[in-house]
Amino acid sequence: MVAAEPIVVVGASGKTGRRVVARLRRQGREVRAASRRGEVRFDWADPGTWSQAVRGAGAAYLVDSQGGDAPAQLRAFGETASALGVRRLVLLSSRDWSTSGGEAALASERALQEAGTTWGMEWTILRPTWFAQNFSEDALLRDPVLSGEVRLPTGDGLEPFVDADDIADVAAAVLTRDGHAGRIYELSGPRLLSFGAAVGEIGRASGRELAYVPVSAEEYTAHLSGRGFDRDDAELITTLFGWIRAGRNERLSDGVQRVLGREPRDFSGYVTATAATGAWTV
Repeated sequence: MVAAEPIVVVGASGKTGRRVVARLRRQGREVRAASRRGEVRFDWADPGTWSQAVRGAGAAYLVDSQGGDAPAQLRAFGETASALGVRRLVLLSSRDWSTSGGEAALASERALQEAGTTWGMEWTILRPTWFAQNFSEDALLRDPVLSGEVRLPTGDGLEPFVDADDIADVAAAVLTRDGHAGRIYELSGPRLLSFGAAVGEIGRASGRELAYVPVSAEEYTAHLSGRGFDRDDAELITTLFGWIRAGRNERLSDGVQRVLGREPRDFSGYVTATAATGAWTV
C-alpha cells in the first residue's frame, strides 16, 4: 500500500474527482483537491502549478482531457511527479477510446504508460462507459430531461451505463491498495439499455412525461449548434452517440467486480436515488 503520503486528485471539482476526494477523506487519507480554482491550484496549461500540487505526494488521480496537448502534458507531468516523490498514477480514460476511437484516441494512455515505465512509477488505467450521472450532472443530457424532450441520434443502440460512485470506489481502491500496477480496468454497469429506455426510467421515477425522440446525426449536430455548442464539440459528441447507435458499446465489462469484489450499481438504483433529490423536478 502507498504509505500515508498525500494523494493528489486532479480535476477535483469534476463528476468523478469530487467523489474520489470524498471517499479518500472518509478513509482518513490526506487529499490535495487540485483544480484551476480549487483548494490546490493546478492547471495543465501552467506547469508551474504542478510541483506545489504533487510535492511529497504518494499517488495522483488524473483525468484524460483528450486535448491535443494531453499526451505531452502527461509525459512532462510524470517526470515532475516522479522527481517529487509520486510513485503511483491512476488515469481516468474511456472505454470508447479503445473500442471505437482507434490508436490516436489512446495517445494519453500510452503517454501515461510511458511516463510510468520511464520514471519508475506504478500506473493504472480506468476505462468507464457512459456515466449514469450525465443525465443529472451534465447539461448535455440534463437540460433535455428537464425540458421534457430528449432528442438523440442513438437509435436503439444499447449502453451499459456506469455509476460515477462505482468509478470513484474503484479509483479510491487502486490509489491506496497494492496489486493494480500495470492494469487496465474497463468499468461498466451490470445491464445494457437504450437511451430511450433510460429516459423512460427517469420519467417514471420522477413522475414526469418524458419523450425520447430519435434524430439523425445531421439533425443532432445542428441541434447542438443551436444550443451554443462549438461545431467541433458538436461533431465529436455526435460521433460518440453514433458509436452507440452502431452497437459498438453493447457489451458488459467486469472491472468493478475485479477491483471491488461486488457487482456494479444498476441504472435503476441511480435513477431512484437521483429522483428523490428533486434533480429532475421542474
